Amino acid sequence: MSNLYLIDQPFASNALAIAADDSDALVVLIQDGVYADLTPLAKKNRLPVYGVEKDIERRGLGKRLAKTVQPIGFDKLVDLIIDHKVINFA
Repeated sequence: MSNLYLIDQPFASNALAIAADDSDALVVLIQDGVYADLTPLAKKNRLPVYGVEKDIERRGLGKRLAKTVQPIGFDKLVDLIIDHKVINFA
């Protein structure tokens, strides 16, 4: 079972550093977490990174979002929460 990291600001930099050291991590950026600097992940390994679509849209980040972030809806978020151990940084 993978660990699912739910990440929001102001905890994003620490949370991403921790997730980067977890080879089984999945990362979901929620709320203001969609502004997070993903550099810690890029330096370590390629982890799946998702961003909640509504949060991305509300903040006007559509085309400016990092290409490594896959937008997901609430239905996919719920599926991820059910299927993984949640580590909450929100």
